[in-house]
Amino acid sequence: MFRLSKDNNDTTSGDLGAVVLEKDPEIKEPPSYQVILLNDDYTPMEFVVYVLQTVFGHNHQKSTEIMMEVHTKGMGVCGIFSKEIAEMMSYEVNTMAKDHGHPLLSEIEPLTD
Repeated sequence: MFRLSKDNNDTTSGDLGAVVLEKDPEIKEPPSYQVILLNDDYTPMEFVVYVLQTVFGHNHQKSTEIMMEVHTKGMGVCGIFSKEIAEMMSYEVNTMAKDHGHPLLSEIEPLTD
């Protein structure tokens, strides 16, 4: 809460004085977003692993695990980032897939606790 104080020596009318903070403002972490890879019946598994390694920097084992999750569950989390980074990575996945003629898609969604 803000508290207004007026200097008693101030003779200027209409001047409310200085604003004093009674407590430090809360600093909140920006919300996190997860990049989700969506399954399709046409994109080769090898290409999905390649995308996960290239875009997200996962090693081959982690990329294969995520690819299998996408394949068996219909979707999988590639990583968790700030909104801007998640949007950029999702766009990169979608562009890479399109450039290689694959229907692979990714999207972002807010991370829920």
